Amino acid sequence: MTPETHSQLANFIWSICNLLRGPYKRNEYRKVILPLTVLRRFDCLLAPTKDKVLAEHAKIKAKPETVVRRLLEEITGRTFYNLSKLDLPRLLDDPNQLAPNLNAYINGFSRNVREIMERFAFDQQIARMAEKNLLYEVIKKFAAVDLSPDRVDNIQMGYVFEELIRIGAEQSNEEAGEHFTPREVIKLMVNLLLSPEQDLRKSHVVKTIYDPACGTGGMLSVAERYIRDLNAEADPHLFGQDWNDEAWAVCKADMLIKGEDADNIVQGDTFTRDGFDRDAEGEKWTFDYMLANPPFGVEWKQQQKYIKQEAESLGYNGRFGAGLPRINDGSLLFLQHMLSKMRSPEKGGSRIGIVFNGSPLFTGDAGSGESNIRQWIIENDWLEAVVALPDQLFYNTGISTYIWVLTNRKEPRRKGRVQLIDARRLFVKMSKSLGNKRHKIGDPADRGSEPDQIADITRLFGNFIDGETRTFIETDPITKEPVKRERVVSRVFDNADFGFHKITVERPLRLNFQVTPERIARLETERAFVNLAASRKKNEKARLQEIEAGKARQEQIRKLLAGFASRHGEKLYKDRTVFLTDLRDLDRETGVRLTAPELKAILSALGERDESAEICRNKKGEPEPDPELRDTESVPLKESIDEYFKREVLPHVADAWIDESKTKIGYEIPLNRHFYVYEPPRPLEVIEADIRELEKEIIELLGEVTR
Repeated sequence: MTPETHSQLANFIWSICNLLRGPYKRNEYRKVILPLTVLRRFDCLLAPTKDKVLAEHAKIKAKPETVVRRLLEEITGRTFYNLSKLDLPRLLDDPNQLAPNLNAYINGFSRNVREIMERFAFDQQIARMAEKNLLYEVIKKFAAVDLSPDRVDNIQMGYVFEELIRIGAEQSNEEAGEHFTPREVIKLMVNLLLSPEQDLRKSHVVKTIYDPACGTGGMLSVAERYIRDLNAEADPHLFGQDWNDEAWAVCKADMLIKGEDADNIVQGDTFTRDGFDRDAEGEKWTFDYMLANPPFGVEWKQQQKYIKQEAESLGYNGRFGAGLPRINDGSLLFLQHMLSKMRSPEKGGSRIGIVFNGSPLFTGDAGSGESNIRQWIIENDWLEAVVALPDQLFYNTGISTYIWVLTNRKEPRRKGRVQLIDARRLFVKMSKSLGNKRHKIGDPADRGSEPDQIADITRLFGNFIDGETRTFIETDPITKEPVKRERVVSRVFDNADFGFHKITVERPLRLNFQVTPERIARLETERAFVNLAASRKKNEKARLQEIEAGKARQEQIRKLLAGFASRHGEKLYKDRTVFLTDLRDLDRETGVRLTAPELKAILSALGERDESAEICRNKKGEPEPDPELRDTESVPLKESIDEYFKREVLPHVADAWIDESKTKIGYEIPLNRHFYVYEPPRPLEVIEADIRELEKEIIELLGEVTR
């Protein structure tokens, strides 16, 4: 069966949707087509052994379920069976009881198939079709489709089912991005991940592939196909997990259809219920290859308690020891989860590909969870490359996306280095938009006229050349004509190029002090002063007594300051020490005895910043920092902090110093900055000409309105 035939069969099956028009919306067709395709395929697979299974079951039905399952699976040669006397063609013999009989037929399957149908919620679709008098015609159509293994083997059926998944996901548009990645993106990811591998051609090589957010299983399927196309004798084992019921059902059905071990597809939340924590022998699960397209910008508040507990109790022995990102984006949690499942380099190591939006590249300052995670990854030399993809590639979002490629067994030429690839201009426009998807990465396998941009990006990755360029057709901002422009699309950096020291630059606090009515009035708003006349005591009498005592204290302080003004007038103090000395002398004379909080409130009210004033110093004689003048600087890791400070800071603020206790290391990947090309502004005469043209158009439009 050729790829064209796969497509024809898939399109024929999908054409049954014509019967659903009206009662069903276009984005709901998959809820009928996918589960019925699964049923029809299993129907055809079990037909040759059906009578034998029923006869054997009558003999062994009293035995334990595990024994029954093993014996019946030996007869079917499959990992599933059906104990109903019915099949899809026989269901048509009793149209009046079609709905209950179809439910009974489904309940006759082994538990693994029943679970799939339950997650599809197919019983609801049966009731819905029966209510709208559609069920008989739909079942009749499916019963006529020959999906027997003689006509369609497991690999071919897998292709057909994948095509149905793709059509259904594209038609659901805004929902599709939740669990469906465009296949050209998957193909590119798989190429980047597997193209450097030398051992995939070995006879009967076994490779494990894992996706912690597998959705409908597209990435697993494309990775498997890549390996099998390269080596027909290879033995890829697929593993996945997803929380979405329908997506999980589709993926597990796909595995069963292709003859894979469907038990390796786990349903549940990857963060709170890791389906691949320990294997049957109690060993930690690890995988050769891992791919994922986790949800963009999804908060992890519901899992917060579990994740924080694991991070705090297990540290690096768990999955989240490097740090926790902000609560509204759990993307980097998925990456840490995958990194925790890398095989040691001694056992072959692992390669990882993951799709992110821009946030994980740069969100989070030095010392934040995101920065700490990036630091952990880069300093361990796991990040191999980041590929910037074109925008408007995905069905449910038009934002820019990036593929990260990671491994713990880099080639010698890549050790200590990271490659950035700018593939944002490598796309073709789609003839028809699908939701937010208006662009695709060119692939002649989809359409012969398209450039092979997947191969080109893969070559850029393989070449590993700093400064490699491509020529693009762009619109000149002045002439508006298309012009050829050469752009750098590949850059190679040392790991340390992404790190920086965030230093805190302090400047001394300089204040003047003056006891004037305006400044004394500010004291009434100082919290420490206001709180003197407040009380938290529950006993009303005691509370009122404390308030009255506080008011009396406030009055004492007011009189103290009035006395100070009477003695010193409105003298402007530019040295805090001198002011405090005069204030202390009067304080002792009057016996007020200001407390530390009271004195702090007075200094706050009476002081004003003054660049000409003396520096305020602490008890050790050290300058006190002014919080309002505090600033930070990012110093590249490769550069001396002292040299940077002398060159960039001191010439502008000679009295500044670095608070070394606040220095932090941060990491970010400013990909856009590294590929930024300065575009000079248009000449003034060109802008003026455009304005005159617009004015002319406005006048003409106004003239039409006033006629």
